[in-house]
Amino acid sequence: MMMIAVLVMSAFVMILNETILSVALRDLTVDLGVSTTTVQWLTSGFLLTMAVVIPITGFLLERFTPRQIFLVSLTLFSVGTLVSALAPGFPVLLAGRVIQACGTAVMLPMLMTTVMRLIPASKRGATMGTITVVIAVAPAIGPTVGGAVLSSLGWRWMFWLVLPLSLLALAVGAARMRLGGDTRMVPLDVFSVLLSAVGFGGILYGLSSIGESGDGGHLVAPWIPIAVGAVALAGFVVRQLRLQRQDRALLDLRPLTHRAFVVALILSALLFMCLLAVAAILLPLYLQTVLRTSTFVSGLAVLPGGLVLGLLGRPVGRLFDRFGARPLVIPGALAAAVSLWLFTALGPDSPLALVIAFHVLLMAGLGMMMTPLMTESLGALPDHLYSHGSAILSTLQQVAGAFGTAVFITVASLGTTNASGAPDATGLHTAFVVAGVLGVLVFVTSLFVRRSKSEPRVIAERDAG
Repeated sequence: MMMIAVLVMSAFVMILNETILSVALRDLTVDLGVSTTTVQWLTSGFLLTMAVVIPITGFLLERFTPRQIFLVSLTLFSVGTLVSALAPGFPVLLAGRVIQACGTAVMLPMLMTTVMRLIPASKRGATMGTITVVIAVAPAIGPTVGGAVLSSLGWRWMFWLVLPLSLLALAVGAARMRLGGDTRMVPLDVFSVLLSAVGFGGILYGLSSIGESGDGGHLVAPWIPIAVGAVALAGFVVRQLRLQRQDRALLDLRPLTHRAFVVALILSALLFMCLLAVAAILLPLYLQTVLRTSTFVSGLAVLPGGLVLGLLGRPVGRLFDRFGARPLVIPGALAAAVSLWLFTALGPDSPLALVIAFHVLLMAGLGMMMTPLMTESLGALPDHLYSHGSAILSTLQQVAGAFGTAVFITVASLGTTNASGAPDATGLHTAFVVAGVLGVLVFVTSLFVRRSKSEPRVIAERDAG
């Protein structure tokens, strides 16, 4: 459908920006005069903003039409891109990234909710496979695009080149996006928004501060914002449970009462930690810091894995429509776990081809998991919970990516032998070991995925069609 095609194209351009700066972290620390753990906020801040804004999309999808949301989303993203390109220093650049993220956050739940409502159950896997290209491949090839730009142009061109693409998507959407919809006046619980922002922001800020705490530059100990964030999140959950009894919750938590949704949700969070933190952040740092490759070469090195992830989208989706999630998720989790432990064997003398092979194996494993998990999680819900289920899924994916980025950068910084605290071979090896433990957790959790009771019905629908 034309409408879904427009949404997919727009979301691809927007989500590409999650990781496009990952290969530029080293250059940005020098150019902007900030530390590695500070500059990673250009990625973590983007993800965190999405995690704060996404819960509001349940309210937005009821209060405004999809066309209105689409136009505002692309406009915000375009403005943020322009601000980032013109930024004179780190604070303004971070502000531009936050504005970009506000636009991106609204697009994801609208895309998934639209697919669940318009596509028959027997074809959702294949369609979700296309969305996988947006959600997974865009951030996976972000380092490649960033490396190509940095090889001949400055980091600002990462935004100047994206700006015309976002404006083109806005123009096409304004002309072709005609989907209306019923709206109703629903109240926005501002206190829930504040609790969400303080909760996620406090925990992530605390985690990111741990790696810098040794310089004595922090006004408060890292555990204080973590504790405040945990309390705020607990308050957020309690408030949503109370408000959802009156159908007024900012984020309805009833999808969490469905076992299949919860298992897929946990696996998706672990998967995005692997994708965004390990593949898009740690690996480019290893290539540039330990192997001393250029930004262009490090960007090209992760391209094969990104292509594998994209090429697996629709085939895996069709296999899901036929066989369900379990036969795909478990082998994929095993491949991801093996590849993450293989990363721990990398050193200063490792051949680049071996690094690429390990990355391709990781991306293949994640590719076998992502589409089935997204489809399985939302397919387990009744129709009226699709929008809130997609908001919960999207929120946790972004939070997991942000948390993973903060944790792994912190581990790499704490484990380094450099006096400056910048990650070196020793620090990155420690981070890869932690990633290996995460891989084992992914595999163990995948064993809890069970065959859906609805699969025989879905297969029958397909055969009858």
